[in-house]
Amino acid sequence: MRYFMIFTYDGSKFSGYQKQFNCRTVQGELERILTMINGNKKVLISASGRTDTGVHALNQTAHFDLDKDINLEKLKHSLNSLLPNDIYVKKIEKVDDYFHARFKVKAKEYIYIINVGEYNPIEFNYVYQLNHNLNIEAMSEALGYLEGKHNFKSFTPSADLRQDYIRTIIKTRISIMDNKITISLLGTGFMRYMVRNIVGLLIEIGEEKRKASDIITILEAQDRTKAGKTAPANGLYLKNVFY
Repeated sequence: MRYFMIFTYDGSKFSGYQKQFNCRTVQGELERILTMINGNKKVLISASGRTDTGVHALNQTAHFDLDKDINLEKLKHSLNSLLPNDIYVKKIEKVDDYFHARFKVKAKEYIYIINVGEYNPIEFNYVYQLNHNLNIEAMSEALGYLEGKHNFKSFTPSADLRQDYIRTIIKTRISIMDNKITISLLGTGFMRYMVRNIVGLLIEIGEEKRKASDIITILEAQDRTKAGKTAPANGLYLKNVFY
C-alpha cells in the first residue's frame, strides 16, 4: 500500500533532509519510525527533493510503502506520537502504486526571510539576521529578470557538473513587513544552493553594490564566480510542492 504525506520540519538541528551515516537527518527519523509502525520491516521514503543542513520545510512531501492498510488518521497520529518534536506530519493519503513524490512534481515554491531590523537572537535559526536596510525596489526589479526559462549555471556550485542547468522560474515576489523581507521563488525545479545563491546576489543588489540589470549578464555568463555570495541556510524554507 502506497501512502503520500505532507510534513513540516525545523531544519536547525538536522544535517539536512537526506539520510547520512552517523548523522541526524529528517529522512532518517521518518524511516526509523515508519519501520517501527511497519512491524520492523524496513520502510524507505521518497521525498519531492532534499534540503540542506539548516533549511526548513513548511510543506515537504514524500511517498512510502507499507505492508499493511492502516487507517489514515491512526497512521498520522502514530507518526506524530513517535516522531521527534521538530518534525510534524500534516496530512496522509493513499495513492496508487505509480505515484512518485519526486518525479510527479510540477513546481516548487521556496521563500527566504531576511531581518533588516534590529538583531533578534531568538530568530537566529529561522530568519537571516542581516540587520540593515536594503533597496527593495532594486531587488524587485532584479527578480523580474529571473522570471522565465534560463540557464542557471551561475547560481549552482562550480563543482556541479550536471548536463542540464535550464530551469523555469514561474513567478517571483518580494514583500516587507515588520522589518522582515520575504523573497518568494516559484519554479519548475531548483538545483542545490540555487535559491541561496540567488538571494545572495539579491542582497548585494539591495545593498546597491550591483545593479538590478547585472542579473542579465550574470545569467549569460554561466559562471558561478560572476554571481554573489551564498546566503545562509537558516532563512530558507521549502514552502509548497505542486503536483
